[in-house]
Amino acid sequence: MKTKVKTKNFIFKGLIIVSWIIFVGLCIEAGGLIVNFIFSLFKPEFVQNLYQKLDLSEMYESSKFAFFGMYGFILTISILKAVLFYIVIVLASKINLSKPFNNLVSKQIYKISYYTLSIGLLSYIARQLTIELEHYGFVIDKLNQFWADSQAFIIMAAVIYAIATIFSKGVEYQEELEETV
Repeated sequence: MKTKVKTKNFIFKGLIIVSWIIFVGLCIEAGGLIVNFIFSLFKPEFVQNLYQKLDLSEMYESSKFAFFGMYGFILTISILKAVLFYIVIVLASKINLSKPFNNLVSKQIYKISYYTLSIGLLSYIARQLTIELEHYGFVIDKLNQFWADSQAFIIMAAVIYAIATIFSKGVEYQEELEETV
């Protein structure tokens, strides 16, 4: 029995470490994209040397509205992904595995589902807008990497929301049980 508990704690600590690694990576990505955006406005000749070589200078010259709109989606989605993993880290660090059904855990799981849904919906909208921009002659092949997984985020949000609802009911039942005892 003790080896099961040790194994679960070891796996959980491994998941926390993986979450931190993903969080740091997403922060680096968001920071790189912000630097890329700033350089594309003030020193566009350096963009080809920067993060992901995301050069949208042709779009900037053709339509500033499209440029700022696409970069707005890119930056918002990347920042939301970093915030999502920050919430996962907070949840993982504050959860008590011996008594996981509490209000904090339930609220954090609901937050995770909302952020996941937001990322999915924004990604889907951005993907549809890039398809429209392609009809107007814009080159958008570099942009698809930022919202290729929109449908996966939407489905994942639904699953996480269901889990959050189950946790919420678990909290209610646990509180009722504690009151009767």
